[in-house]
Amino acid sequence: MTEQPEAASAPAADSAFDAQRRATELAILDSLRAVVDPEIGMNVVELALIRQIILGPDSTEIKMILTTPFCPYAGAMIQQVKEQAESVVDHDVKVTLLAERWDPKDAGLMW
Repeated sequence: MTEQPEAASAPAADSAFDAQRRATELAILDSLRAVVDPEIGMNVVELALIRQIILGPDSTEIKMILTTPFCPYAGAMIQQVKEQAESVVDHDVKVTLLAERWDPKDAGLMW
């Protein structure tokens, strides 16, 4: 029996998919289901307000949008998103608001 070169087992380590990272992203998303937009009565995940989760070794950033540019609950929702995400990861979470407009169709809502 011949030995295979070390490179033969390397592709798994070089894979772009990181199962642990994805599990953490999903855990954060699951925790964010507790953050409900009081005016609409749906959570920020169902409303498709969470646009991106950037996981780092010492910090995490969540990029999100609001349902309206002048949402009266923006401050409370941002704080809840931060707290819920920090309940999953062991470091600081920064929440960044994007200027992108929310479209109800993104959440499957048809007005």
